[in-house]
Amino acid sequence: MTASSAVTTGTLEVPDARLYYEVRGSGPLLVLVGAPMSAASFAGAAEQLAATNTVLTTDPRGHFASPLNDPNQDSTVLARADDLARLITHLDTGPAVVFGSSGGAVTGLALAQTHPDLVTTVVAHEPPLRELLPDADAHRALTEDIIATYDTGDVIGACRKFFAQASIPIPEPMLTQIFGGDRDPQQVTSERFWFAHELRHTTGWVPDPPLLRAIPTRVIVGIGADSTGQFCDHTSRELASALGVEPVQFPGDHTGFAQDPVAFAARLQEVLDLP
Repeated sequence: MTASSAVTTGTLEVPDARLYYEVRGSGPLLVLVGAPMSAASFAGAAEQLAATNTVLTTDPRGHFASPLNDPNQDSTVLARADDLARLITHLDTGPAVVFGSSGGAVTGLALAQTHPDLVTTVVAHEPPLRELLPDADAHRALTEDIIATYDTGDVIGACRKFFAQASIPIPEPMLTQIFGGDRDPQQVTSERFWFAHELRHTTGWVPDPPLLRAIPTRVIVGIGADSTGQFCDHTSRELASALGVEPVQFPGDHTGFAQDPVAFAARLQEVLDLP
């Protein structure tokens, strides 16, 4: 869609944190957000979408270049939604279309509920909303067991349990390769924060479907074509059912935006009917 575009970086002071963000392109504001995924995770898709839009990406609070004043503070969904609201207001080019994936999809839904004037459309790509599931109690217990396992120092064991709960197959050698041995210190710090201060808040957040149906913000629920049967496939379908909408399919699986950003960005353009 586009050749390399200039990237403007900045920081914004918000309550209890300093947010790092990147801006590409020009035109209507489009926000790409994850949790815990960083701005770098969306760089490929942002590069494509900058041909038609001002694209905002950010490191969520507590991760990478967005430090918290107190690193032991929890990252709640409402705090992250407030961060997005402040970023959109700071850029002064809104209202925005917000694409959120995984925990970022939960953030986007909370933003729509609390600041519907700032967001015209939310694309919630595979939000892990366990409380919508009929077996939410069992998943809640699994999440606490995963966190407790990580707290013991058994990183590989915790990640094994996490991917099992998510129904994402990870071969044991790959699990050991990714989460064992020498690792990037920044990645480890981000991971530790996510397990200790973010995971339970994200998966435990409960959306308000009647409110989401009543506000003017359009909500689109996205599911990866290769995510069939996975945890976030089920949670996304439950959300779509509660909203009375049909989920839309995107290329790849839970991280399709990073696996094939060109195809993913093209599909997002199609879904949003952007210029």
